[in-house]
Amino acid sequence: MTHPRHLSSLAAARLLAVAAITLGASACASQPRLFPLRDPLWKDTDLRSVTVPCRAAPTPKEPGHISCAPKEYVSSFAWDAADNTLFRPLSRVFAVDPGGEAANANSVDEVPDSAWFTSRLGKHPITEEELARGACAPDVILDAEGAAEGAWLVDQGKGNGASPGFRIRVPGKGKYLIKTDSKEQPERPSAGSIIGSAVYHVTGFNTSCEQIIYVKASVFKLKPGLKFADNSGIEKPFDEAALKHVLEQTTRRGDLIRLQASAWLPGQLVGPFSYAGTRKDDPNDIIPHEDRRDLRGGRLIAAWLDHFDAREQNSMDTWIADDKDHEESSPGHVRHYYLDTSDTLGSEWDWDGISRRLGHSYLLDFQDIGVDLVTLGVLPRPWFRVERKKGAELFGYFDVKEFEPALWKNEYPNPTFSRMSELDGAWATRILARFTPGMVKTLATMGKFADPTHTEYLGQVLQGRLDKILARYLTRLSPIADVRVDGGNRLCGLDLARLRAVAPDDRFQYHASLAVEGAAEGKSVPVEPSKTADVCVALPHVAADGGSADDARGRYVIVQLTNGVAAGPLAAHLYDLGPTRGYKLAGIERLSP
Repeated sequence: MTHPRHLSSLAAARLLAVAAITLGASACASQPRLFPLRDPLWKDTDLRSVTVPCRAAPTPKEPGHISCAPKEYVSSFAWDAADNTLFRPLSRVFAVDPGGEAANANSVDEVPDSAWFTSRLGKHPITEEELARGACAPDVILDAEGAAEGAWLVDQGKGNGASPGFRIRVPGKGKYLIKTDSKEQPERPSAGSIIGSAVYHVTGFNTSCEQIIYVKASVFKLKPGLKFADNSGIEKPFDEAALKHVLEQTTRRGDLIRLQASAWLPGQLVGPFSYAGTRKDDPNDIIPHEDRRDLRGGRLIAAWLDHFDAREQNSMDTWIADDKDHEESSPGHVRHYYLDTSDTLGSEWDWDGISRRLGHSYLLDFQDIGVDLVTLGVLPRPWFRVERKKGAELFGYFDVKEFEPALWKNEYPNPTFSRMSELDGAWATRILARFTPGMVKTLATMGKFADPTHTEYLGQVLQGRLDKILARYLTRLSPIADVRVDGGNRLCGLDLARLRAVAPDDRFQYHASLAVEGAAEGKSVPVEPSKTADVCVALPHVAADGGSADDARGRYVIVQLTNGVAAGPLAAHLYDLGPTRGYKLAGIERLSP
């Protein structure tokens, strides 16, 4: 992390802002903190323009090229896997690292909009039509079946990754990366990409526009002399034979080929983001990534979809220059994207022994190895019990029965996921709770499976896994969301646990108490639950109009609200500004029991 004395004035200001966020953030504590009388921070400052030093960046076509954007970071899969499996855990053995709660939660236990995250589903309802569009704006949606022969120029081969592909330029639309499905699990990779991208987008993350298209092979036209470098680094021609080989890898519907089209991201690509530390050449990036609630909570989204491949190679930073005509100019800002969710929904390795463990154990899991050594391998394990569903082998071992949300693991340790706290998980679940059964069915249909039984099976598994997440994370800490003051004297919220029926309705028994700051205990106050999942608390006034300052200690009250199902209460911190102006909400805590 950049030393404070080397920060720009903007970064220094952001550091103070982060300190304020941290002081106002929710955390588990036996004694509630006092919140200042001010509005929550709803927008981070990391979208502000910053200036990056220019540098020489020669290219084969332009030896004297100068770039004023951050330098591209190249991430190695082998090194990232080794670092997070071996070297990082060893380096932390003797490190002084107190851990703790996320640094970017605001005073009402939410995450401000930023270069990483924009609240969507957590802020307002998303229609099924909006969900189906994902991150695709109307101007980048392809009319594949209506495209003329030779209309799409293939100008670049795809040099790495598990799926074969190439890049195209579509007149009036822009650049797209085209990828195929696998012969082993036809339709699943492209379905995973479209569904995963839509889920990450509506929950709030930046991601690419993904589409499943059916197109004739004749629509593609090769750029003369095109070459590409494969995973070995050896350069090869990308000619008609290479294009034909790629297109033979995927499924067909009559004379139409099923492909996945990923719209090119805006701005100048500057490489993946890391799940630990900060980007040293971005003055806006001052919160260690492993301390970001949005990235920590992303673990549960990955668990829902079984996105075991959530690693830095499947992310991307882009430099968004203020001057849109010059992508490598300064000033500008960095935006952070999640990419490539094709390894979801039951993706498998060639080795069945590994495929069974995906989601349950790391590729090299020292904890599991140790337990097996101590127990001589007789301890029952979920990977011994998982089975492929007859008729749905397409989805591998993607199931509900053996899924345990709090125990889910990705392919190898992710330093951000490993630091997810109960508060982080509860935050992510309050967003996931907004996925209605209709939205889950929409996700399944977005896979465009030829066999309708695959659509039905996927919808059932997605719903079942989501239900398990809700049952686990809406019953520990308070699930009451959208907390606000109505009419000046009513504290109201939405009980997501009741909305999603994680327990029988008769178990929801509400109780609230109100205590003036400094009081030994609170007094019971009336609770008004509605027939739906809304709940309100009547707030008697404890202070008069005028007289003492608005932030006087005598105006400060703490209301604790329980719902009879969640183990911990909601603690709302308010200031009573008198009968005329009413109460003002200052902060929220979700307390451990």
